[in-house]
Amino acid sequence: MTTTPSASPPPSRAHSFNSAAAQYAANRPSYPPALFDALEELAGRPLAGARVVDVGAGTGIATALLRARGADVLAVEPGDGMAAQFRRALPEVPLVRGNGDALPLADACADLLTYAQAWHWTDPARSVPEALRVLRPGGALALWWNKSAADVPWIDAQNDRLERHFNVDRRKEVANSSRSAVADPTGRLDFAGRTVRWSRRVSVDTHLANLGSQSLFLVQDPATTDALLAEERAHLLAAFPDGTVEEVYDVELLVAFA
Repeated sequence: MTTTPSASPPPSRAHSFNSAAAQYAANRPSYPPALFDALEELAGRPLAGARVVDVGAGTGIATALLRARGADVLAVEPGDGMAAQFRRALPEVPLVRGNGDALPLADACADLLTYAQAWHWTDPARSVPEALRVLRPGGALALWWNKSAADVPWIDAQNDRLERHFNVDRRKEVANSSRSAVADPTGRLDFAGRTVRWSRRVSVDTHLANLGSQSLFLVQDPATTDALLAEERAHLLAAFPDGTVEEVYDVELLVAFA
């Protein structure tokens, strides 16, 4: 059955990452500098000195990069496992427990509210008003997603295999997550968008560990996951005999002002 980001996702998928937080931190892709250049351009201000709240911060991948650009970052994370991994990686960054549907923050306290790979786990009917409450006048809400580039032949073939196995439309699910009409069905926000393509070269092991850290895999029983990843290893080694995979991503960025 296909899930759609316009409804609250199943809790089993939304909370599945807590059991694999270390795997997530070690193998998930990061974000390119060009993303943050685009974010500054669309938000109309530099990250340096900005008060940023990174919601659904997870293990801190985006938080660390925002901080490296000079932002004063507060992280918000609901999951126990992800929060524990975050604290190990970034002990100096303040972290509060909560989620985008009910932010544990004061009114008008942030210049920028960011969601990296996290907005689709919220209910926009609640998270949009919360974002507008927490942002200062003129502040910006920024949402972004790393998406595998479907126009790359080996990625397209892998998507076909995974869609057949899970009986989901992965392309539609991923594409919908960054559509402004889905991000805010109420139409209260006026989003500007930008796409940034980038790539990374990783081992087959890292690519498979990245796949295995995705929610569709995490909610399967371990034997099923292991069998599927073994099949994927064979396909990947046929495509990349040297054992190095070039993952190609399009980061979809949406920015709206309060």
